[in-house]
Amino acid sequence: MELRVRGERAVLKAHGEAYTREIDPHTLPLGPELADALHEWARVAAAVRRSADAGEPGDVAPVVSHRGRQLAARVATLMGTPVHYIDPVTDEEIVIPPVPVTHTEPTLIQRLFGPVEIGKEPTPWGTGLVVAGFVAAVVITAMLALAVALAEETAGWVVLLASAVVTAGLAPSLWLARRLPILRWIALGAAAGCVLAWFGVLAVAF
Repeated sequence: MELRVRGERAVLKAHGEAYTREIDPHTLPLGPELADALHEWARVAAAVRRSADAGEPGDVAPVVSHRGRQLAARVATLMGTPVHYIDPVTDEEIVIPPVPVTHTEPTLIQRLFGPVEIGKEPTPWGTGLVVAGFVAAVVITAMLALAVALAEETAGWVVLLASAVVTAGLAPSLWLARRLPILRWIALGAAAGCVLAWFGVLAVAF
């Protein structure tokens, strides 16, 4: 793909002399902001070229060339292919490769409980873990109290069934709340409490 200035407009076309059809940037999936920036750059480049042809010295030409390379890099990245940038001031052809896009894999904590930051505020790990610990203690106490009460009146399998029903009932709500800024700490505590309480439930049931 080639990027050049034609008149006062930026045009793109397939690379090579065999390809003559020139395409307006607005017709490609570049976005209106980039397409407008290309045409604005082309108008400035055309004015600089006219001044240079008239013998008027200027210091804007390097800036125009640099801006063109920046725009060509954005086009190459969006289109996923190298762009042959034809400098409108020097007529030099430069191949601009796509800028590699790096994706950072989220950590386990980020996948389960959302990003480290919500907006511009840092995650309150201290307060959040205190809340989670308190909720975990409440859940453990409640589940063990239920297990002990049932074990005194019924068989062990009833204790296991009741605990499984409680855990299954909490699971969907905890999963949905895992990314909410405040409720995720409650969800973390409740989930941890359910897991730890099961050790006590098994001991009571058997």
